Amino acid sequence: MSRITAAIRRTFGLVREHVGTDHLGNRYTLIPEQKTWTGRVVRAKRMVEAANATEYEYTEGSIPIEWDAWLRGRRKEPPSIEELQKNVSYREQIKLKAKEVEEKDLALQANEYQEGLVATPVKTLAKGHAATTSFGKEEMSEEPTSTANTFQPGSWMPTAKK
Repeated sequence: MSRITAAIRRTFGLVREHVGTDHLGNRYTLIPEQKTWTGRVVRAKRMVEAANATEYEYTEGSIPIEWDAWLRGRRKEPPSIEELQKNVSYREQIKLKAKEVEEKDLALQANEYQEGLVATPVKTLAKGHAATTSFGKEEMSEEPTSTANTFQPGSWMPTAKK
């Protein structure tokens, strides 16, 4: 620490050091550990100045994982730009591979359904909810309906007179 920086810190108080900026525009600063003019030791602080300054605009992922680890003190050195880019491309590759695996699985399931190796899932129509007032009341309909353990066959309904 230079003498000029030490004099500025004693005169004006805490000085922030810009550590880095991420690809989202967030700025990360560090206030190093220092002594005040009274001799009290102020511990180091790591802070972020968000690109979107309002709290309600914050969404998950607004701070990259690597910078979050640095802010919380789980890593000593701030992440480099190369590290951030490498991790972003790695995450994109993982998403693509997961999508490919899901498509292969769906194709395999469809093939098994066609060959008859696996029974197709039964589509049931559940009418109403147990919390509603009309639940459990028998309603006549032309369409067959089924709920958990019951089956109501369809019935003939007369047409309206013209």
